[in-house]
Amino acid sequence: MMRKNFEIKILSPLVGTERIPFPAYATEGSAGLDLRACLSDPVSLPPGGRHLFPTGLAVNMAGQGVVALVASRSGLSLKHGLRVAQGVGVIDSDYHGEIGVILANDSVDPYTVHPGDRIAQLLFLPVFQADFDPVDSFSASTVRGEGGFGHTGRS
Repeated sequence: MMRKNFEIKILSPLVGTERIPFPAYATEGSAGLDLRACLSDPVSLPPGGRHLFPTGLAVNMAGQGVVALVASRSGLSLKHGLRVAQGVGVIDSDYHGEIGVILANDSVDPYTVHPGDRIAQLLFLPVFQADFDPVDSFSASTVRGEGGFGHTGRS
């Protein structure tokens, strides 16, 4: 798997301790690294509630042609109804502030997030900015064309 180096700033003395380990990939094939709740005390997330959890980290991606995406952890979503509130969090390459994770509780039960809990994944993807050329019709056609929203059927 391809690797790239980024500068990381530790914003909390809790990060890098036994309680809140330094961010790492869980396995050699992991696409995302685990983000942990950088908390001194547990936080209870009520049913239907949302909360911004700090990670204690900032990353310098400036000039690297990448975006960082904050994604839900599948186990938390399936077992406890917790997900990244906005679907996917986008961290632009010129943002140097603390990475935060907004979790939403879709469950009927409260969920307690403890210091150091793995709450989301951070993925790095190449990105480019698009320029647009206004046209009356596209220069290429496709089989699909303008078909969308279920046009290919259910099965």
